[in-house]
Amino acid sequence: MTNSKQTRFSTKTVAAIGILCAIAFVAKLLSTVFPTVAGFLSFDLKDVVIVIGGFMLGPLTAAMIAFIVSLVEMVTVSTTGPIGLLMNVLASCSFACVAAVVYRKRRSMRGAIVGLVLGVLCMTAVMLLWNWLITPLYMKVDRSMVVGMLVPVFLPFNLVKGGINATLALLLYKPIVTALRKAHLISESESSKRETKWGVIIVSVVLLITFVLLALVLAGKL
Repeated sequence: MTNSKQTRFSTKTVAAIGILCAIAFVAKLLSTVFPTVAGFLSFDLKDVVIVIGGFMLGPLTAAMIAFIVSLVEMVTVSTTGPIGLLMNVLASCSFACVAAVVYRKRRSMRGAIVGLVLGVLCMTAVMLLWNWLITPLYMKVDRSMVVGMLVPVFLPFNLVKGGINATLALLLYKPIVTALRKAHLISESESSKRETKWGVIIVSVVLLITFVLLALVLAGKL
């Protein structure tokens, strides 16, 4: 009986991960509506789904989704090859896994917010380092040129991208969890029974509008 339950749970978890991967890939495709920054930096909404997966199923699941979706992206729509795969996985994992670890220790709205903020900060720091290392090789330019872009370009870009994804994760977490629960792919936990407060929704919408406007400024559209 125990083995049967474990098998059913495993099957449901795999199915949930598959659905989240599919949604994340669609989110990636929808991200093409965003204008690029500096000609090659693009906003990416798949991290919204990845961090929600991490909140539901843990940081390891977030890392799995990040790798799977980035791999599918590399062989289908991306033109950046293995370098793009590496940068995508690093960005997604540094954001989603950090947020998921914090949320696992404190399963509350405050824990989610703290985790998302720390995830944004971690992702920004990680991508500053890896852009400094990788971008000169990818773009075939002198490293000094990339160094000159770190603070005025890469820093605000990653903060704004992370802010948009974190805010959308707060807004979409409950609908996605509810849909997967109705499909009997995840079980209901005590934390999932709490209703999202209107104050959180209002603040999230205001933050989302703010970050979108900043994104348009960075892209030179405003």
